[in-house]
Amino acid sequence: MTAKQFEVLQHETVYQGFFSLERYKLKHTLFNGGWSADISRELFRRNNCVAVLLYDPERDEVVILEQFRVGAIADPQRAWLLEIVAGAIEVGETAINVAYREAQEEAGCEIVDLFEIMQFYTTPGGSSERITLFCGRVDCSRIGGVHGLAEEGEDILVRAVKAEQVFQMLEDGSIESGIPIVAIQWLYIHRDSLRRRWLAA
Repeated sequence: MTAKQFEVLQHETVYQGFFSLERYKLKHTLFNGGWSADISRELFRRNNCVAVLLYDPERDEVVILEQFRVGAIADPQRAWLLEIVAGAIEVGETAINVAYREAQEEAGCEIVDLFEIMQFYTTPGGSSERITLFCGRVDCSRIGGVHGLAEEGEDILVRAVKAEQVFQMLEDGSIESGIPIVAIQWLYIHRDSLRRRWLAA
């Protein structure tokens, strides 16, 4: 098998704003040998991001957010999505810093323990975004209300939901955003060991 390589033949920034759009002309090696034809691809460039599954092991509850998302605007009935805390890593920040900051800004939550679950690309067919997914322990007894930064146009409804109900929301299609789907599936697999870990501490 040929060593995996690619060559960028041309690169330009088509648009620069809150996000940027880049256009690449490139070629890459093929599994059966040789090189591909020249390929033109657009890349949606944004900072890497953090997502945090906020979980209360004593109450067995998950913090769920609901907010308007322009990516779902083609279907107005689905434009408000159920999600978990997430945010972009800005220059000078670490993923851990962002996890604590976004939990406070978006959900009014203070994380008392935090660990990394995994890292993954969200839509690598056209976006550079890579997510660092964390699980954070919180106290859900006072969770609720509307949160977010007004200067960033955030209007986020926050609630604590029993884990079993969250799993059912996943099953019935109420949760349609990819990042919380990954996080909740992870919790479904690891909930018992996670509760043992935290409740024994």
